[in-house]
Amino acid sequence: MADSIENFAEFIPGDTPADVDMGNEVMVEIDASGARADNGDHENGLPFQEEAMEDAPVRVTYIDYLRSPVIGLLVGQGDEQALLTAHQALLTSSPWFADACAKFSDEVSERRIDLIDEDLDAVGCFLEFLYTGDYFPRKLPGTRDLEKDPHTPDVDETGDQLLKHARVYTLAETLSLPTLKTLASSKIHCVNSTAKGEIAYARYVYAHTHKDDTAIRAPVANFWATRSHTLRTEAEDEFRQMCLEFPQFGYDVLSKLPITKMPDIYVNANESNSACFGREGQARKAGENASLFSAHTRQLSKACSRHLDPSWEDCLRWSLEPVSSAFREFAFLHICTTRATFACFIRGE
Repeated sequence: MADSIENFAEFIPGDTPADVDMGNEVMVEIDASGARADNGDHENGLPFQEEAMEDAPVRVTYIDYLRSPVIGLLVGQGDEQALLTAHQALLTSSPWFADACAKFSDEVSERRIDLIDEDLDAVGCFLEFLYTGDYFPRKLPGTRDLEKDPHTPDVDETGDQLLKHARVYTLAETLSLPTLKTLASSKIHCVNSTAKGEIAYARYVYAHTHKDDTAIRAPVANFWATRSHTLRTEAEDEFRQMCLEFPQFGYDVLSKLPITKMPDIYVNANESNSACFGREGQARKAGENASLFSAHTRQLSKACSRHLDPSWEDCLRWSLEPVSSAFREFAFLHICTTRATFACFIRGE
């Protein structure tokens, strides 16, 4: 053992005392100043930490929401009026409620916001959305169907199911909640309804949405423009009343009608004489008829768009003559968008 130590003695520098003692404890001293110099960039945090701890955003927990002040919401009027409650931290996710809650002072013991003009069920759906991220009935994953509600029929004959989601949509518009608007709009397209239900829904949409709304208002006009020939037989009176009550509805449907065929009254006005015209004469006659049809179409559209007194005699004649069904619809809708003096004709009086 001694020989082994002597053999390795030459590798130990003379000015360095041997710190290996078989009989004593080994003391290893670390230069703390050197360690601080090497880690000077991390003196405010842990090694390899890119940002200081105080710069990291504080996570808001669900408990934090529930600890926030409780706000009273007075919703509806009359027998339907109710006082609901919700936590302020959740309500302020809406810019509208954020402005309303900012008016409360710390000394106020009772905090209440009046929503007397809003629908109680719509506000309930809004609060359910705040706390859960959705509202009943929920969409079934991977389908265009909604959860079954045993208290509602499979087919919406009155429009109540459509109106439920439409009211949520307009409330979300007021509260500036685009996510809730998108959710309500998607559920509207999952409802199976009748013609009368669609008219009730269309009346609400045209009364409570902006003219440039593309989410639910534009689809209403497209729906009736493509299906009015079949649906109007189920709700003739309701359709006429809708056109009288909201002339813009008639114009929107009118502007989207698929008039793809020229009325027979223009194409075959004098079929017996067309043979004697020859090929050149037939072409000239067809061009004249096409120009006449285009002129009538422009005249109707111009009168509707400007709400001027149209040549309603022509409209009445066109709506009664045996022309193509598309053009009869075109003329009839134009009459619907004129002054109230023609209401007697629309009502069949």
